[in-house]
Amino acid sequence: MKLNLKIWRQENASEKGRLVDYQLDGVTTHMSFLEMMDMLNQLLIEKGERTIEFDHDCREGICGQCGMMINGRAHGPLANTTTCQLHMRSFKDGETIYVEPFRSSAFTVLRDLKIDRGSFDRIIQAGGFISASTGQAPEANSIPIAHETAEAAFDAAACIGCGACVATCKNSSAALFTAAKVVHLAILPQGKLETAKRVDAMVQQMDAEGFGHCSNTEACEVECPQGISVLHIARFNYLYHESRLLSKT
Repeated sequence: MKLNLKIWRQENASEKGRLVDYQLDGVTTHMSFLEMMDMLNQLLIEKGERTIEFDHDCREGICGQCGMMINGRAHGPLANTTTCQLHMRSFKDGETIYVEPFRSSAFTVLRDLKIDRGSFDRIIQAGGFISASTGQAPEANSIPIAHETAEAAFDAAACIGCGACVATCKNSSAALFTAAKVVHLAILPQGKLETAKRVDAMVQQMDAEGFGHCSNTEACEVECPQGISVLHIARFNYLYHESRLLSKT
């Protein structure tokens, strides 16, 4: 395959970036998108040019670090797929592909396609701890949790924090990410005690980071690699308003 690549290059957060054209030949349909980027970087190394920086770690669709905007879509054209799990068979020979970093005022571009997701970490840190006894593992039946409850918690906890929800939202909202982190603890016995305090602190931190407000377009769920449901946002809003009422009593 021959590809025409237009890739965002930016030295650092303070300098302006631009799209740079690259032509790549010999790409196979079996390559992942990141392997194609590795191939391009190898050619740049051989030419003595600076390589294209991008985030990645596990390359197994688990860590959420590999996010890119590919032809205007977070993680590319396939639904519920991370960039590292996107393969070049999804593109055509001779196609022009635009590759850019995730865009948000809360996601600083560090260089090229590499962004700072530290705002997500600070939201999680604001949530604090849960009340759980330390020591030996508890008896499995000492805190009976219904199968439906456990599955609902797992569904929310599946969020990998990649930032696709923010990048695809017209308001750069982190509502889906924050909702997933709040709800998966709020529906389990171990996390219930601090729910009101947690949701209030995380919302305050989310706003402080500069994320926008949710407008219920549901684009976040469409682009989420894990298919996190926007219904978590509804529960998240309920928990937040409940915490506001409790603070006044």
